[in-house]
Amino acid sequence: MADEQAAHPVDVARWSRLAEQVIEAEGIHGDAELSVLFVDAEVMTGLNRRFMEADGPTDVLSFPLDDDLIELGRWPDASTTGPDRGAVQPEDAPLLLGDVVICPEVAARNAPEHAGSYDDEIALLLVHGVLHVLGHDHIDDSTTAAMQARERELLTELHGELQRNPWEKPVP
Repeated sequence: MADEQAAHPVDVARWSRLAEQVIEAEGIHGDAELSVLFVDAEVMTGLNRRFMEADGPTDVLSFPLDDDLIELGRWPDASTTGPDRGAVQPEDAPLLLGDVVICPEVAARNAPEHAGSYDDEIALLLVHGVLHVLGHDHIDDSTTAAMQARERELLTELHGELQRNPWEKPVP
């Protein structure tokens, strides 16, 4: 986890724990690797344009790794297998989950009308991003309802109640 922005405070240790708890609650056990980056609006704008073909910064982007594309290579800094090491077995490699990128500047701007507080908004975005990496999506009403229900469960259990209900549709 890395904080690569300076506009808003990010408690890296706190959010690392939450990401780990979500991964575990979703049934992932053992060695797994997830990258979480907190970036400024300029970086997020570039990512949003490049990967979503959308203008401006967004609050969170998720980049799950496709297991079919992952090829087992050598462990980082493991050199070669050599005479004193056995070959790396597929079951020994960590599960590579993907990347979650969060823009605290957008989170801070959206928080009052969305989750309520800045901390609640970051927690929501982190849980949302991790769920995307783990295969959840919101492409139709059914998957949206399921993903939002799981977000609510995880946030209540691992973070606490949010100040506002971000899933409530505003009355026109």
